[in-house]
Amino acid sequence: MISAFANSFKVPELRSRILFTLAMIVIVRIGASITLPGVDPFVLNAWIENKAGDNASGAAQVAALLNIFSGGGLQNCAIFALGIMPYISASIMLQLLTAVWPPLSKMAREEGGRQKITQYTRFATIALCVFQATLLAQSLADPGQNYLMAGLQDTIDKLGGRPLVPGYGIGFVITSVITITAGTMLMMWLGEQITERGIGNGVSILICVNIVSDLPGALIQVWQTFVSSDKADPKSAFTLVLLMGFMILVIAGVIALTQATRRIAITYAKRVVGRKVYGGQTQYLPLKINYSGVMPIIFAQAILLFPSTILASLFKDVNWIQKMAIFMSSGWVYYVASSLLIFFFSYFWVATMFQPTQISEDLKKSGGYVPGIRPGKPTADFLDFTMSRLTFAGAIFLTFLYVMPGIVSSGMKISSSAAQFFGGTSLLILVGVVLDVMRQVETHLLQSHYDGFLKKGRIRGRADRLQQSGGKAMDATTLVWLWVGLAVIVLIGVVYRLAIK
Repeated sequence: MISAFANSFKVPELRSRILFTLAMIVIVRIGASITLPGVDPFVLNAWIENKAGDNASGAAQVAALLNIFSGGGLQNCAIFALGIMPYISASIMLQLLTAVWPPLSKMAREEGGRQKITQYTRFATIALCVFQATLLAQSLADPGQNYLMAGLQDTIDKLGGRPLVPGYGIGFVITSVITITAGTMLMMWLGEQITERGIGNGVSILICVNIVSDLPGALIQVWQTFVSSDKADPKSAFTLVLLMGFMILVIAGVIALTQATRRIAITYAKRVVGRKVYGGQTQYLPLKINYSGVMPIIFAQAILLFPSTILASLFKDVNWIQKMAIFMSSGWVYYVASSLLIFFFSYFWVATMFQPTQISEDLKKSGGYVPGIRPGKPTADFLDFTMSRLTFAGAIFLTFLYVMPGIVSSGMKISSSAAQFFGGTSLLILVGVVLDVMRQVETHLLQSHYDGFLKKGRIRGRADRLQQSGGKAMDATTLVWLWVGLAVIVLIGVVYRLAIK
């Protein structure tokens, strides 16, 4: 595996794509550290340094998750505060509408229809950005009403009531909305550039990088809890070792279940065309256990938390709405409702995306059949029944992953940010993105006659499809100037931070 990483920089095109992707990642991390104009950085830094450990409630879990997805942008009140999530939400909405709304389904099948749907997705992203950025900017005037900034009001009180936004007004709201919206659209463009000229799926890479950026802080929190705290003892160190071993087992289980498939044997009848004989061999139709991926978890969180959060932000003085928001985002009610919604959306996603009737018809036209199953409707019923059982197993797997951070956080007394790496949405996305990037790097290495990551095995998916990036890699001269510009920006940022201290 080490030699594969070394060989990656021996292939000119692959080296260019990797360096370009790293450059885009640096730009994203810079944007996640630049505070919005008008926000007092002194108050913000004091809150981050003195931030107390959070609890294991559903609100704390989703606050930690949203902050991880933004790469710390929410916590830093940065220009990339919303991250890439508005674009993800808009893409999911358009994808579901395409599956269930006939006009969009017809448009997707027409020439140029996909480009129009992509344009609609961008317009929806702007609308979501404006709405969410407005709520976020308004919440900065009263941080106590925003569960994403738990503890900030206490820090303000300790500083003698020094406000987070000294000159709060309509001008600050408008400026913040424009800045945050522009930041999200810039991230969307950077993701598209990574997909075109870099390695991997750009949007997924950006989410993965934001997740990984929170890992050092999570490790420090765990170390302080079990090793350097006043209550630490040899038993605490042993607990930390068990916790690390458990995390490795969870990651291994996520990898195994993400890659797991049920292979349905497909036999093709022999047919003679001229002097050649076609068919007669057996192939396999892979059905993934976790067919819906991370989508059911995202839908469940959106249904439970976003409406209550919006209502709580709009009606700050209505007591019963505030109580309802807390009730919906904490305790056993939150986890039970989330589990039921995960099961529902798992089957809903399979019902909209997996078409057994179409697969059966395609097999029948090509002369293929499942051994022991008659072609046509019996084959469709068999595939539907098999997929239903696989979906049930996948839904149990997703539910277990979703509740695991809450269990670890409450049982081990660690923060929700650190607990996100023991399961949940972030770990599932991280594993999927890393496997996808490894497949693409493996493809480039094999095409250049180098050994891949595994000499005795294969990364599943590589043999089925060779993933190619859509555009040409950036030339070496432009890439060098890009890195020089980034180095200058980073140097200026370091000098500025040292100057203000």
